[in-house]
Amino acid sequence: MNSPVTTIAHALADNAEAVCRRYLSKGHREGRYWLVGDAHNTPGRSLYVRLVASPDGRGQAGKWTDAQNGDHGDLLDIIAATCAHRSLRETLDEARHFLSLPMPSPAENEPGRREAKAPTGSPEAARKLRAASKPIIGTIAQRYLAGRGLVDLIGCEALGFHPHCYYRPSKDDLPDIRAAWPAMIAAVTDLDGAVTGVHRTWLDPATCDKAPVAYPRRAMGHLLGHGVRFGRAGPVMVAGEGIETMLSLRQLIPAMPMIAGLSAAHLAAILFPAGLQRLYVARDDDPAGAGALATLAERAEPFGIEVVPLESSLGDFNDDLRILGRQRLSASVRVQLAAPDAGRFLRPA
Repeated sequence: MNSPVTTIAHALADNAEAVCRRYLSKGHREGRYWLVGDAHNTPGRSLYVRLVASPDGRGQAGKWTDAQNGDHGDLLDIIAATCAHRSLRETLDEARHFLSLPMPSPAENEPGRREAKAPTGSPEAARKLRAASKPIIGTIAQRYLAGRGLVDLIGCEALGFHPHCYYRPSKDDLPDIRAAWPAMIAAVTDLDGAVTGVHRTWLDPATCDKAPVAYPRRAMGHLLGHGVRFGRAGPVMVAGEGIETMLSLRQLIPAMPMIAGLSAAHLAAILFPAGLQRLYVARDDDPAGAGALATLAERAEPFGIEVVPLESSLGDFNDDLRILGRQRLSASVRVQLAAPDAGRFLRPA
């Protein structure tokens, strides 16, 4: 007999297009697929949901894959992500309501009953992974960052380490790829400090560099509006895309609060904390980075927040740190900061 989870997942798959129109309303249908930006209903085309089973039986209706980060799952995961659920029970109740199914009997919700596994990619799964991680100091993750010139990790409590983090292979991976690797775990939090997701960087213990997998970096959970935070929010902050970009700037201005949005699209959508007056944007030197800067400036204007770009000399600030050196990076950052901020935050090179 199928479990309630399996039964509901199959019922959702039988109504895949209706589910997508409800929970992924910012996407659209193209042929056999529903296209949208991500599992949180962001506009775009990165995530695709199969609406009907493939003729050869290999592709199942309701299954989805995010081409940007390799994450994949079923429609229960989509409901959990878009509704920001904290438990599988919430997701199943929402799915039952959508499908007009009866609610479970009280016996099925007994306190002593074993809680089902958190949905893949959900905020709950992210919180469990974060809780299972340990501090980064003395781990492979610290050595990985040191290899990129990132040695000052004071105030980086958002970063952790998991020695055996599950890696879900994609079609681009070799058939015999390992199922688990050491990983740097970065907590994604909201404005109140609650964990809504995590970012994983899988590492190779032999080289202390990124693991030899197709997608060594992936995020999961509820990311839109949130990010990996370094330091407590204040009137002056820096926002950027990558974790290494933010950590490179922290080597020079460790007291300035920072947030890594993890992608250009998510950087453009970060929520502004109360009291923010000036936001430096450490944009990547590409069209997506330019678009994120423009969007942030447009969003910040009604709040009276000054948006100031910080531009690297090379591809990003970690390239500047590693290739050009600390002194040249410091000189470049100094002339881009407002004079009061340079005097207050910039550490001597």
